[in-house]
Amino acid sequence: MAEAEGSGFAPGFAPAKINLTLHVTGQRADGLHLLDSLVAFADVGDRLKARVAERSSLLVVGAMAEGVPVDESNLVLKAAEWMGVPAAFTLDKRLPAAAGIGGGSSDAAAALRLLAGLKGRDLPNGTEVLGADVPVCMVPRAMRMRGIGEVLGPVDLPPLPAVLVNPGVAVPTGGVFAGLARKDNPPMPQNLPQFAGPVEAAGWIAQRRNDLEAPAIALEPVIGELLALLATLPGVLLARMSGSGATCFALFVSDEAARAAAAQIRDENPGFWCETATLR
Repeated sequence: MAEAEGSGFAPGFAPAKINLTLHVTGQRADGLHLLDSLVAFADVGDRLKARVAERSSLLVVGAMAEGVPVDESNLVLKAAEWMGVPAAFTLDKRLPAAAGIGGGSSDAAAALRLLAGLKGRDLPNGTEVLGADVPVCMVPRAMRMRGIGEVLGPVDLPPLPAVLVNPGVAVPTGGVFAGLARKDNPPMPQNLPQFAGPVEAAGWIAQRRNDLEAPAIALEPVIGELLALLATLPGVLLARMSGSGATCFALFVSDEAARAAAAQIRDENPGFWCETATLR
């Protein structure tokens, strides 16, 4: 299994998941929220290695390793237990945790892909038991994600030059959802268009929403300040928050514009996590 089922990413690569749109369309009786979201994946992410072992273990290294749990609460170990394949994992953590970019879910999906390859199995179904974002991360490519995250459909999306920025604040997902003014918002249009390039894609995305952005800003105003900064950068097409925050993304007219913007952000805000990326 050289790649994640045609996604273009190696099985042990756990890319950042970016919610280009996120419409909250309802809430089930069990409290889970219904979503309609256009999701893309970045070419930046964590890296996971695995080998079959008598019992599972997890070693976390890398720039974002601090504070990442290495016990059974980590989704990587939960994934191994659920699949029934004990393994020794090494996680090179490069994405900020609890940041609205699906880091833990993407790590879990990478673990499942690696274990399936090691055991010669097909990718498992039913991965939503590990978390609502795990199914979309199993085959990391542009998707429309509906329901509680289990209804997936592939989307043709041109490569989007982007900058990802996290201001270093933790935003509680439960608190963000609790702050929603309403939970039965309109979904995206039934049919998504074909996009000729990043300008057309960004223009369409800009007409959609992330319904969690306003309540997240209410909890952490720095998110609003970051979005305002991103919107002023040369060549920017769109600035928006991903997921429940606090990571924000900006789409640009070109890779060169994205790189210049990232250099400016790093220079002016050395405490921020900031990466250029291509979303696809």
